[in-house]
Amino acid sequence: RYLRTLYLGLQSRWQAEHRRRHFYWRMMFESADISMLRLLEAFLKSAPQLVLQLSIMVQQNSIEPLQGLSASASLVSLAWMIASYQKVLRDSREDKMPMSYKGAVVQILWHLFTIAARAIAFALFASVFQLYFGIFIVTHWCIMTFWIIQGETDFCMSKWEEIIYNMVVGIIYIFCWFNVKEGRSRYRMCIYYIITLSENAALTILWFLYYDRKATSDFNALILVCVVSSSFALGIFFMFIYYCLLHPNGPIFSHRSVGCIFRQEPPPVPVSPVEAVTSPPRSLPRTTGGERDGAPGERDSCVPVFQVRPCAPPAPAARAPRTEGPVIRIDLPRKKYPAWDAHFIDRRLRKTILALEYASPTTPRLQYRTPGAPQEVLEYETTV
Repeated sequence: RYLRTLYLGLQSRWQAEHRRRHFYWRMMFESADISMLRLLEAFLKSAPQLVLQLSIMVQQNSIEPLQGLSASASLVSLAWMIASYQKVLRDSREDKMPMSYKGAVVQILWHLFTIAARAIAFALFASVFQLYFGIFIVTHWCIMTFWIIQGETDFCMSKWEEIIYNMVVGIIYIFCWFNVKEGRSRYRMCIYYIITLSENAALTILWFLYYDRKATSDFNALILVCVVSSSFALGIFFMFIYYCLLHPNGPIFSHRSVGCIFRQEPPPVPVSPVEAVTSPPRSLPRTTGGERDGAPGERDSCVPVFQVRPCAPPAPAARAPRTEGPVIRIDLPRKKYPAWDAHFIDRRLRKTILALEYASPTTPRLQYRTPGAPQEVLEYETTV
């Protein structure tokens, strides 16, 4: 996958002007896939390794240079993968505003400190209560997996594949927050961090009450407790910095965002039957300016999913007649909540559209099996 991504990136630089765009978006899709796989690999491998190393350090009351280096690398890789995936996912979608490098750095710091506090609390508790720690991890994983399943994610093709995917994401939820569904995430994130704060405090307090006084002094124990609490507080601080200042969709507490909490549904805009079942491909630009506040993102949004319009619907403007071109007829109804870009059908549809757009002088369009309500179809008219 890495070699294929490099090949597509080089082709996007070396090809003629009319072919660069085709290879560029294929490269972005592959890069998003790689980031997702790296994210899962990091939390399935580096996260348990980090907890094990920290637990050994606490039990031995000493830190070897290679141990400290390995634990630091595992911690940085976890925070790096979360921020890297979020940035690549936004860069590979035209209906999302791209994340700045400042936002990515703050996201790394946010996850770095919260995961560090979580891992240290796990290591402290596991150094004294090995059996109960295993019971706690399994219980937390089951609860998080059930929470993800009841949220009805849409990532895989079958129900059982979706459940397995939710079980894997439940492992990520053991250590940090990871948004797996479009739409409002503010309340789910608050609930998750309240649970995490309570668990970290309980695990650390239990360790402080029962740790070995002969191996660890009271002063060092107090320092470890302060490290857990201050690290979590710093992580929450950087999270607020990201959402209040550096979020691609604008500040979370802006007056426009607050004003749309109790919004009313915009009246449907009349469209012709032909336009109601078609969607233009990648020729549309990113949202800018006022549309940015209404564009959906990982946080709360004021408009339906993938609807790239401000909260107040603009006056309907006359549309230019579309040039007849190839039609992609899909034997599936249009979903109300499309999956991520890594979705099996969505990925292959995009690749097919890019191939047709490259080979055909006219713009291809999509036609689904069931047109649905005109208002619902309009919500997706700017996406592919």
